[in-house]
Amino acid sequence: MTTPTLLTGALAAAEAGVSPATIRKWVQLGRLSPAGKQGRAQLFRLEDVFAAERDARGGRGGRGGRPCTSGRDA
Repeated sequence: MTTPTLLTGALAAAEAGVSPATIRKWVQLGRLSPAGKQGRAQLFRLEDVFAAERDARGGRGGRGGRPCTSGRDA
């Protein structure tokens, strides 16, 4: 059995394309839980971060499911 890679909040945020503040907010809201600690730093499993990111986007994988509106007729 392999041990999952644990990342700091800043590294996990960079991998998921969100800001470190977003990671902290998800922890505050209970959408994401740290999987460990290294000193004072919380560590996260990358798959947990990706799951929280999908949930935050509504599970659609897109940006809120809104159509693109460029202001021009198609």
